[in-house]
Amino acid sequence: ISLIVYVIYETCLVMYYTHYRKKQNGSGTFYLISALSILPLVIVKLSPAMVGHNSLLGFLGISYLTFRAVGTVIETRDGMIKEISPWKFIRFILFMPTITSGPIDRYQRFEKDYQKVPSRDEYLQLVSKGIFYLFLGFLYKFVIGYFFGQRFYPYFERLTLAEHDPFSWHMLGVMYTYGFYLFFDFAGYSLFAVAISYFMGVKSPMNFKQPFKSKNIKEFWNRWHISLSFWFRDYIFMRFVFMATKKRWFKNRNALSSTAYMLNMVLMGFWHGITWYYILYGFLHGIALVVNDWWLHYKRKHLKKLPHNKFTTGVAIFITFNFVMFTFLIFSGFLDTFFFNNH
Repeated sequence: ISLIVYVIYETCLVMYYTHYRKKQNGSGTFYLISALSILPLVIVKLSPAMVGHNSLLGFLGISYLTFRAVGTVIETRDGMIKEISPWKFIRFILFMPTITSGPIDRYQRFEKDYQKVPSRDEYLQLVSKGIFYLFLGFLYKFVIGYFFGQRFYPYFERLTLAEHDPFSWHMLGVMYTYGFYLFFDFAGYSLFAVAISYFMGVKSPMNFKQPFKSKNIKEFWNRWHISLSFWFRDYIFMRFVFMATKKRWFKNRNALSSTAYMLNMVLMGFWHGITWYYILYGFLHGIALVVNDWWLHYKRKHLKKLPHNKFTTGVAIFITFNFVMFTFLIFSGFLDTFFFNNH
């Protein structure tokens, strides 16, 4: 019932704004519709913190549906979407393979695929790729992800809790096994979603692209949960930068980009949940993006002769990988459990 009410609500908002946009283009209405569109998600995220239990509005996948709905409103504002019917919007937002955990598609890209009937050879290629992604997803989620999540992680978790030492080697075991479990479980599910959408003739975007090979944190977010990170980049980061530049809020470009990075990543932390470890996770990644930009600027200006070879690339990958794994340990909430149990 919650899902049905939610979809009707979002559809009414999108249809109203589409009709309004044909005649006017007021910013106030755009911001109001965007706020109303995201309101159910805000209620769901705030409910546990405010009233101690989950909201009745909550259902699996509300975050991803909300991102699609808000994205549609924004693209309508930008003039990228000229016409959209209630049925087309519902078909987009409730696309079965990606309804619960993404990837987060864009209306224009989805509709283009949906309307195009592939040739026999094109469809056979899609099916071939879909079968490969299906088996790879099975390997990721139900074999590798199973061992990391159900065997290795609980083993290190139990030993770490028994030792009462946050700096033990077993804590590193918790950190790495959780990080690998998170990747293989989520990447496996995403591959399932992409595979099934390929069978239906829709090329849903890939969500992961070998993220642990990233040489810096910015590259990591171009490879990790790609549809989410690009959504935040396009609709939060870039729009904040554009608005701040237009209104001249900052005199220094570095201050502007740093503020935009922090806003972007802290909001992403809040999106995961109103808990200190999710918010700290977003905050640390924001700081890392700021430091990364500073380092690249400093290196171009003062360290032009710094060697660039396989060794330095390996060092960069090692640093990025371990930073990401440390933040995943925070993200897991294990430290909250650890310190609570020990006090």
